[in-house]
Amino acid sequence: MNIGEIIKNLWEGSGYYLFGADQGWKSIIMIIVAFFFLYLGIKKKFEPLLLVGIAFGMLLTNLPAGVSDALFHPDWWTGPDAVQNGVDYLNVLQHGGLLDILYIGVKTGVYPCLIFMGVGAMTDFGPMLSRPSSLILGAAAQMGIYLVFILASCMGGLYTGGEAASISIIAGADGPTAIFLTKQLAPQILAPIAVAAYSYMALIPLLQPPFMKLLTTKKERMTIMQSSRKVSKKEKIIFPILVTVVVCLLLPSVAPLLGSLMFGNLLKECGVTERLSDTAQNALMNIVTLFLGISVGATAVAATFLTTKTLVIVVLGLAGFVLATISGLLIGKILYVVSKGKINPLIGSAGVSAVPMAARVSNTVGLKSNNSNYLLMHAMGPNVAGVIGSAVAAGFLLAVFG
Repeated sequence: MNIGEIIKNLWEGSGYYLFGADQGWKSIIMIIVAFFFLYLGIKKKFEPLLLVGIAFGMLLTNLPAGVSDALFHPDWWTGPDAVQNGVDYLNVLQHGGLLDILYIGVKTGVYPCLIFMGVGAMTDFGPMLSRPSSLILGAAAQMGIYLVFILASCMGGLYTGGEAASISIIAGADGPTAIFLTKQLAPQILAPIAVAAYSYMALIPLLQPPFMKLLTTKKERMTIMQSSRKVSKKEKIIFPILVTVVVCLLLPSVAPLLGSLMFGNLLKECGVTERLSDTAQNALMNIVTLFLGISVGATAVAATFLTTKTLVIVVLGLAGFVLATISGLLIGKILYVVSKGKINPLIGSAGVSAVPMAARVSNTVGLKSNNSNYLLMHAMGPNVAGVIGSAVAAGFLLAVFG
């Protein structure tokens, strides 16, 4: 073999050569999208704990075969054989790449439940309990879920009932719930749904403000809300126990998700498990977020992601998120009128269940209209109500299509 043949073989075996192969342009598009997400996460600081991991996972698995094959095998998870016969977990453990191993937690639904446990340990339900109207705003934002379900169901048979239900849950801006529901109803489209749900969660600071300013007046945005009553410790301890019993008896299918959320909250509020609460809030939450972000991003493989059906899912998810934001704001405006100007309608947009991102956005927009208008704690009420609302919506959809 002469030097020319050696150089030719090295070139044709490299990833750079494979970019020029058929469909290689799709990988280039996905890599550009990954760079854009990295820019948003690092430079713009749009929820970097989520977006940086998703973007880097997306980057890794869209490098040409030979690089990506050592990390992740999408056909093992969403190929025809996996859909028909289930995932061969023994093969994954024996021969899978790093991201295949990490993805087991997504596919089995373990990560969403652990994330919810950490969210529960970080959540104070006090603002919601002190202001019952928060429940109305949290429920209003879930309208986006049901509206998108209707849209997806009416698309000429493009999606089955289970797929339409899974797509609709993106509107709740709740990644763990979207994964938990989709893995049971439509595992074949788990990849685009997981990426869309977490991407929209991370992009809340970019997506929500334009609609918040469009649908509210400056006078409404300037409304300063007064502190509500102080919630007793006994109420905070009873609440997670009571919600677990009532909701899980009504919708047993949502027990793993909602039970994890309420267990984490009980660890925080009971006052005798500080070490466990601290672990759930910090070490556990950070580890699971790390694994979840990069493994979810890995599912955005060009060959399966850049299809008409998948791109429509992304568009429907965006539409649902926008509809959820609008629904919360419109009900917020009604409560503004009913309360005679005591409730700022901006907190209605926090009814989507991305905690605490949506509440922070409500606070930021409020401060831009009135620099003494601190809405964060008031917005946390609808925000945590939205977490419960999206979980209940997922339980309802599971009961219907599961």
